[in-house]
Amino acid sequence: MSGAERPQGCVFCEALTEGHESRLVVFRGATCYVTLNLYPYNNGHLMIVPARHVASLADTSREERAELMELTRLAELVLAEAYQPHGMNIGINMGRAGGAGIVNHVHLHVVPRWEGDTNFMTSVGESRVLPEALEETLKRLKPVFAKLASDS
Repeated sequence: MSGAERPQGCVFCEALTEGHESRLVVFRGATCYVTLNLYPYNNGHLMIVPARHVASLADTSREERAELMELTRLAELVLAEAYQPHGMNIGINMGRAGGAGIVNHVHLHVVPRWEGDTNFMTSVGESRVLPEALEETLKRLKPVFAKLASDS
């Protein structure tokens, strides 16, 4: 996709701008990529994002939809190996009313969950306490993505 097709100000599009690839991108596929959430709910909170600027699933191509699911599967495997969570939340929030923080570029969340992982900080405000810095999460997940993607 050319720079002209990437709307200025879209954090998901800017993450793939040549020379400015986000430090949060963990894995790139043919039509979609996997990135860390800058404001994670839990350690390892990932998002699967179409590289093309599209607002909804209805706007995606067959190839993008297929890769969204394949990368979601891969993210599940990677998180299971890297973190051994007790479960996961996987979902899409579309539109402001649907809870999307980025409303004009559809993306899928994969959040590892552990029994008892809800803490009082989340219930009293927007603060979350995470024991792992994003840089550490990236170092932990990138090699697992590379290994498991080549096994697929």
